[in-house]
Amino acid sequence: GHISLSSFPSFVLYQLIVFIIFGFLIRLFIGETMADRHQHPSVMLKIAGQLHLGSSLSQDVRYRYRGFQRPAVHQKRFASASCNATLQHPMTQLACHPVSYNLSLFGSSSSPICAQAPSEKGISGFVIDFLMGGVSAAVSKTAAAPIERVKLLIQNQDEMIRAGRLSEPYTGIGNCFKRTIADEGMMSLWRGNTANVIRYFPTQALNFAFKDYFKKLFNFKKDRDGYWKWFAGNLASGGAAGASSLLFVYSLDYARTRLANDAKAAKTGGERQFNGLVDVYTKTLKSDGIAGLYRGFNISCVGIIVYRGLYFGMYDSLKPVILVGKLEDSFFASFALGWVITNGAGLASYPIDTVRRRMMMTSGEAVKYKSSMDAFSQILKKEGFKSLFKGAGANILRAVAGAGVLAGYDKLQMIVFGKKYGSGGA
Repeated sequence: GHISLSSFPSFVLYQLIVFIIFGFLIRLFIGETMADRHQHPSVMLKIAGQLHLGSSLSQDVRYRYRGFQRPAVHQKRFASASCNATLQHPMTQLACHPVSYNLSLFGSSSSPICAQAPSEKGISGFVIDFLMGGVSAAVSKTAAAPIERVKLLIQNQDEMIRAGRLSEPYTGIGNCFKRTIADEGMMSLWRGNTANVIRYFPTQALNFAFKDYFKKLFNFKKDRDGYWKWFAGNLASGGAAGASSLLFVYSLDYARTRLANDAKAAKTGGERQFNGLVDVYTKTLKSDGIAGLYRGFNISCVGIIVYRGLYFGMYDSLKPVILVGKLEDSFFASFALGWVITNGAGLASYPIDTVRRRMMMTSGEAVKYKSSMDAFSQILKKEGFKSLFKGAGANILRAVAGAGVLAGYDKLQMIVFGKKYGSGGA
C-alpha cells in the first residue's frame, strides 16, 4: 500500500536511529575493550574528554571550532585519493581540499577521507574511525536517498522510456517525486540505498590501499617542481587511485543505478525488472556477462581526471583573485568560494556522469551504445544538449539534502565523544 505524504515513513526513521545507536555502541564497546587492554581511562572519562584516535578529520574539527585556518597551512592534504571517484557528489572535494576547513557536513556522501589508515595510532583507532565513518556515511546517504533516486530517474528517463519502463517523461523534480510516490509508494524513494551504503566500506579500504602508493609515485611539490608538474601529478595520482578503487566497486554503483531506475514498468502491469541487489547481478551476468557490470567504466575514469582538473584549475585561478585583503581569512568567503568551485566543477563534468549512467542502463537491453562517444553523439543528436544535464538541479539539491541530518549527527558526536568521525564516504 501507499504511505501518505503527511506521514514520514517509520522505517526510515527507524533506519536512521539504528545507524546512530549502532555507531555509538561501536565506539563505546570497542573503546571500552581497548581501555581495559591498555589500562586507559574508563570510557566515561574518554567521553568527557577530547578523543583523538587517529582520524584524519580531527584537524578539521579544530579548524571548524577554533576558527578558519588559512589554506596554506594544510596544503599537504591535496593529494588524497580520488576525491570524486564516481562523479556523484560535487561537494566531496571540500572534505579534502584546503579551500574549506571542512565542508564534508554539507552533504557529500562520498567524501574519501573519513578515517586514517593504520599507523602509529594503532589498529584499534583505525577500526573505530572506519566503522564510525561508515555509520556517518549510512546516515548521510539515507537522508539524501530520496533526492538521489529522483536525480537518477530524471537523468535516465529517456533510456527508461525507450525500454518501455516509463510511460511519459518527468516534467521536473516535483513531478518526479509525486509520480514515484503515487505509483510505487513512499518507501520506494529509498530503492537502491542499500547498495549505496554498502559501497562505502570497500571504497574506503581501497582508498587506504592505493592512496599512499600513488602519492609517492607522483610526488611533485608545487614550490619545488613548479605549478604545472604539481598539477599534472595531482591529476595523475588522483585519477590512478580513483580508477584503481573504482575497478573493485564499480559493479555496486552499477547495481545501485539499476535499482534506483527500476520504476514499475509501464508495459508490464507494474512489475519491476529486478527484485533486489543480488537479482541485478544475476540477471546482468546472465545477459551480458562481466562486461555488463562495467559498462561505462572507461568514461568514469576519464571523468575523475576531468573533475579534478576543473576543480584545481578553478581553485588556483579564483583563490588569488577573490581571497585577498579582508577576505583572505574570511570564513564565509572561503565557504562561498568552495561551494562555487565544487558545484561548478561538478556541473561542468555532469555530462560525463550522464553518459556513463545511460550506458549502464543498456545492460540487458537489445540495443546498446557502441562506446561512450557513440552514447554522447546519439544523446546529442536525438535528445539535444539539455539532455546531458537532466537531473543536475536535483544533484545540487542532494548536496544539501543530508546537511541538516549530518550536521546534527556530527554535533551529537562532538558532544558525546568530543570528536567527529567523518561525513559519509565514497
